[in-house]
Amino acid sequence: MLRRCLFLTATLLCLAIPSLAQKKQSTKTTKPPTKTATKPVNELDKLRDEFINATKEYKSSLEKLIPIYEKNLRTAEEKAGHSKELFAQGLISKRELEDSDRAVLEAKSKIDDVHNQMNGADSQIAQLLVEVESEKKMAKLSRLPKGGTVMTTSFVRFNGAGPWSIALAGSVDAFFRQKFGRPLPIAVLGQGAIHNQWRLDHHNAMDLSLNPSGVEGQAVMDYLKSRGIPFSAFRQAIPGTATGPHIHVGLPSHRY
Repeated sequence: MLRRCLFLTATLLCLAIPSLAQKKQSTKTTKPPTKTATKPVNELDKLRDEFINATKEYKSSLEKLIPIYEKNLRTAEEKAGHSKELFAQGLISKRELEDSDRAVLEAKSKIDDVHNQMNGADSQIAQLLVEVESEKKMAKLSRLPKGGTVMTTSFVRFNGAGPWSIALAGSVDAFFRQKFGRPLPIAVLGQGAIHNQWRLDHHNAMDLSLNPSGVEGQAVMDYLKSRGIPFSAFRQAIPGTATGPHIHVGLPSHRY
């Protein structure tokens, strides 16, 4: 599907080029044309942006429904409260009371549905970003030199040239204790159950429960870079790769 969208987009661009050329020829200029370097259009990025914009518009339309549904909920709650008083006085039946309570539940359900759809829109955007950046990441990692760094919205990879083994975990812990006065938050040291489940070789690595966007995470990444220790930092969950924000210290885990 992605390839088809990219092909259609490229076709439209090709059709647009002749019309642009005709407009340029019809315009008389006294100065000779100068050649300017143009940055090639990345169709993957363009498709991503179009999807994100469309999803944001959809989410914006949902947000407009919330005040309406909240007003309906307040009306239903007021009516339900009045119905309880009438039922206590014997002026309405139990069925009428239940109908008013049901109206409150239905009004709440509509608000919950809108919020779920909005969260679903955010999840779709996040998943698309992960997929697009994963393709870019694999292309960049294949030519990442020693000491090089790759950074995306959700991922950071430092290809450290220094020595690393899991036995050096104590040095990272000592740095963290000295700087922040608490133990290094090691989530997994060596192979863990989640790595077995995902068939990842994690024997010579450790995972830290640190958000790479936070102060502590930034400090640890700076320390690792200064020692040439390779690491991968994840800002969000990536299906089959990361359960959430954390820093993977060591070479990337290969699947087996």
